[in-house]
Amino acid sequence: MESLWTGAWIAALAVGVFVWGLIIFAIIRFRRRKGDPEVPRQTRYHLPLEILYTMVPFLIIGVLFFYTVRTQNSVMAKDAEPDHTINVVGQKWSWTFNYMEAANPDAGSVVTHDAGTIEKIPDLYLPLDKSVRFHLNSADVIHSFWVPAFYFKMDVIPGHPNQFDLTPTKAGTFDGKCAEFCGTYHANMLFKVHVVPEAEYNAHLKKLKAQGKTGEIQPAKSVATLPTPSAAEKESEPK
Repeated sequence: MESLWTGAWIAALAVGVFVWGLIIFAIIRFRRRKGDPEVPRQTRYHLPLEILYTMVPFLIIGVLFFYTVRTQNSVMAKDAEPDHTINVVGQKWSWTFNYMEAANPDAGSVVTHDAGTIEKIPDLYLPLDKSVRFHLNSADVIHSFWVPAFYFKMDVIPGHPNQFDLTPTKAGTFDGKCAEFCGTYHANMLFKVHVVPEAEYNAHLKKLKAQGKTGEIQPAKSVATLPTPSAAEKESEPK
């Protein structure tokens, strides 16, 4: 993502410098001089020039499109067997992280969770240099799972689960937030990401187990499960 962003800016700067150069050249080379006629010589239907300034933008767009698709495919690629799985639920107005570690004896062989509230910012723990698959779902409206330091975000849509894989390669604590305006307390949808060695990750999950935070918390409702209005209800709706 960083390489694509940097490359796009370099390409934009190169095009800008070239265009500025042409403008300055035209101003100096074709400036009006003493004795010039009132109206400069007009050039019409310059076919090679017209083809040039039509094809060059298509060429620029084509190059940017190629690198964008290549980067997108790389970022969205999934491991055949990720090391860990975390089910994320976005709700008004916080996050719930479900650690799907029932088959991991080092983490206590149980599914654990950390559920945030509007008053309590939740913590998301990730194992260093291990692939993690995120399953994203919403309990109410559209949210967006975003960790700015990861240069990546993805919408969390009710009734439409999303997923992506991530392998954190740098230890540390990072900020996470919702990037989709989702309601009154959207600004409170914050969380902390802790990228730690796998042993510390497992120890944290055992701590959640000791606190009784076991089992998966799933969205209570979604667009896919809302009841369909009956015929009588439709008739009673205001026109």
